[in-house]
Amino acid sequence: MAGQSRKWMILIATTWIQAFTGTNFDFSSYSSTLKSVLEISQVQLNYLSVASDMGKAFGWCSGVFLVRMPVWVVMFMATFMGLVGYGLQWLVIQKLIVLPYFLVFLLCLLAGCSICWFNTVCYVLCIRNFQTNRAFALSLSISFNGVSAALYTLIAKAINSQNVTLYLFLNALVPLFASTLALVPILRQPPSQQLSADATRRDSFIFLILYILAVISGLYLLLLNSLSSTALRARILFTGAMILLFLPLCLPGIVCARKWANRTIHTRFHFDLSVDAYDELELHKELIGSDQSNGLNGCSYSVTHKEGCLGNVMEKDRLKMLGEEHTPRLLVRKLDFWLYYLAYFCGGTIGLVYSNNLGQIAQSLGYYSKLSSLITLYSTCSFFGRLLSAAPDFLRDKVYFARTGWLAVAVVPTPIAFFLLIASGSEAVLCASTALIALSSGFVFSAAVSITSELFGPNSVGINHNILITNIPIGSLLYGLLAALVYDDHAGGSTQESLLREATVCVGRQCYTQTFIWWACISVFGLISSFVLFLRTRLAYDRFERNQHATQFS
Repeated sequence: MAGQSRKWMILIATTWIQAFTGTNFDFSSYSSTLKSVLEISQVQLNYLSVASDMGKAFGWCSGVFLVRMPVWVVMFMATFMGLVGYGLQWLVIQKLIVLPYFLVFLLCLLAGCSICWFNTVCYVLCIRNFQTNRAFALSLSISFNGVSAALYTLIAKAINSQNVTLYLFLNALVPLFASTLALVPILRQPPSQQLSADATRRDSFIFLILYILAVISGLYLLLLNSLSSTALRARILFTGAMILLFLPLCLPGIVCARKWANRTIHTRFHFDLSVDAYDELELHKELIGSDQSNGLNGCSYSVTHKEGCLGNVMEKDRLKMLGEEHTPRLLVRKLDFWLYYLAYFCGGTIGLVYSNNLGQIAQSLGYYSKLSSLITLYSTCSFFGRLLSAAPDFLRDKVYFARTGWLAVAVVPTPIAFFLLIASGSEAVLCASTALIALSSGFVFSAAVSITSELFGPNSVGINHNILITNIPIGSLLYGLLAALVYDDHAGGSTQESLLREATVCVGRQCYTQTFIWWACISVFGLISSFVLFLRTRLAYDRFERNQHATQFS
C-alpha cells in the first residue's frame, strides 16, 4: 500500500518539475531586452533561440547518465546547467558583466540542455513507475510543462511587473527549488510490481481525478491571469495556483480508500481507462506474435488502395503492424518515418518558433504591452493541447480512431491561424491565432512519444524519438532565420555592418506578413504529410484494435 502511494507522489513530483522547468516558453518575455543590451540584429537573436532548442539534440546524453547514475543526480545536474546558463545571462542583461556574443550563445545552449535533461528525468520516472498506464502518466506530466510561462508570469508580476529581466533570474533559481521539493519522493521510489486487474481499475479512476484537477488548473491560469494587474492580486493568484499544484497530494488517501471508490463512484461510471493495451510493450508483443501465427488475420488486410497516382505512395514500404522494433538504420529507410518527421517538422516545430518570435510579433503589431498576456495564453493553450493528446486513450472504448489520425486533426489549426494573421493584424486575431497554434503544437509534442512507440517499437522509443526531435533545432534555425531576414529587411536598416552593430526594431504588419505566408504554406505541407501518414498506417491500427479485442474476449 505504501508503495502504491509513493508512485503517485513521484507522478506529482514530475508535474512540479515540468511546471517550473519549461523555461523556453518565456523567451519572448526578455528577448527584446536581450537584443537591445547585446546590440544585435534579429538574425543574431534568432541564433540565440536556436541555441536553446539545440539542447534537444543532446538529449541522448541524459539517457546515458541515467543508465550509470541515480535519477536525482541527473536532475540536479540539469538544475546546475540551468542555474549557470540563465544566471549568467541575467548578469549580462543587468550589465553587471560583459560577455561576447559567442559565450552568450553557449549559455543559451547550456540552458536548453537543462530543459531537455529535466524532461528525460520525468519520462524515465513515469515509465518506471507506471508500466501499465505509461501513456496516461507521460501525457499528464508533459502537459504541465505548458503552464510554465503562465506561472513565471504570475511570479514576475508578484515581485515587479515592470522588470522584464526578472524572468531570467527566475529561470535560474525556480527550477532549483522545484527540484529540491521533488527530491524526497524521488528518493523513496517504490519497487516495480505487476498490477492486478483491480489495481489497474483503481489507477484509472485516480488518473481521471488528476486530469480533472489539471483542467481546473489550466482554466484557473488562463481565465484569472488577466486579473493580476497589481502585485497583490498576482500574489493571491499565484498562491491559488500553488494550492492547485499541491492538491493532488491527497492522492495517497484516495489510494487507501480504493475499495470505497471501486464500490461506489467507479462502479457507477463504469469508467475503465486501463485500455489493457497501454502496457505497450506486452500488448505490442502479443500483437506481433498473433499476426505471425494467424494467417487469416493477415489476409483480411491484403486489399490495397490503388486509386489514381496515390496508389504507389499508399503501398510502398507500408507498415503492416504496430509495435515492430526498428533500429535507427531501419528507421531512416522507412517512408512512414519521414512522413512523420515532416508532419512534426512542419506542424509542431513551427509553433515553437512562433512562440520564440512572439515578443517581436507583438511589438511590430503595436501590442507589446499585452505581451505577458499573450505568453500566458500560449502557455496555457499549449497545456490544454498536451492534455488533449490523452483523448485517444480516454475515448478508446467509445470512439476508436488511429492516433496518427488524431495527429492530422491536431495540425489543422496551425495553417488556419497563420491565414488569419495574414488577413488581419488586430489584437483579437493575434490572440485567437496564438491560442490555435499553441493547442496544435502542444498536442503534437505530447502525442509524439506514444506515436513513436506504436509505429516503431516501444523498446527503441528512446533512441528513435531523439532522432525524430532533431527536427526541432533544424526547424528553429530555418524558420527563425526566415522570419529574422524578413524582419531585418523591413526594419529600415542600411548596411549589414550597421545591422550587426545595433539592434533594429521593425514596426508594422509588413514585418511578419511575408513570414506568415511562408509559415502557412509550410504548415499546409505538414498537414498533407500527416494525412498521408494516417492513410498509410490506419490499417495497421485497425489490425491492432481487432487483435486487442480478440485478446480481451479470449
